[in-house]
Amino acid sequence: MLIIPAVDIRNGRCVRLVHGELDKETVYHEDPVEAAKRWVAAGAARLHLVDLDGAFAGATTNASVIERIVRAVTIPVQVGGGIRDVKVAENLLARGVDRVILGTVAVTDPHIVETLSERFPGQIMVGIDARAGRVAIRGWVEESQISAVELAQQMVELGVTEIIYTDILRDGTLQGPNVMALTEMANAVPITIIASGGISSLQDIANLLPLEPLGVSGVIMGQALYTGRVRLEEAIALTGGL
Repeated sequence: MLIIPAVDIRNGRCVRLVHGELDKETVYHEDPVEAAKRWVAAGAARLHLVDLDGAFAGATTNASVIERIVRAVTIPVQVGGGIRDVKVAENLLARGVDRVILGTVAVTDPHIVETLSERFPGQIMVGIDARAGRVAIRGWVEESQISAVELAQQMVELGVTEIIYTDILRDGTLQGPNVMALTEMANAVPITIIASGGISSLQDIANLLPLEPLGVSGVIMGQALYTGRVRLEEAIALTGGL
């Protein structure tokens, strides 16, 4: 199972939010590039970058910071937050980003997902962020009427091969992952699922390992790594490698 450190960017700094709420921010690095280098040095095989400003504004606003990170590291970087049209996705991929993550447009304009999946096979991910099973969009401030599982099934039909599932109510809280919801999604779709939200300990990661045969092949970690509750090296060792 792949352990993927998160680098969330807001106002040019590396931060963490609780439940995605802007007034619950903790700054961990003034320069996100240093955070990225830290996780690479600790053994990360992939990084998860989120442009938080972009997620709320609906347009990528930290492109220069993202490009600096891509140039500074030697591992694949996946990026999400405010990617809501084809040109923005193309621009990020041209800058060296390995995968782009689509969120809001998966609900509001799925044709964009289909177009990009056809044009860049294997490089388009969809982030499904759910609150009580319902998908939240536009930086998690709006709740849609579609369930997380229904959206995942629709994305499979559009050619998506990898989904990031985030339980908003657990994100940044260190309360552990929503194993039940992850199991339900993994059983519903035949593609790779990346778990996100709530990881607080090595035991939480161990609890996810039985889901790997179902397709849960990675876990994104943020708060637990930044607070020191989990060491990245130990998490990687627990999963048996990269």
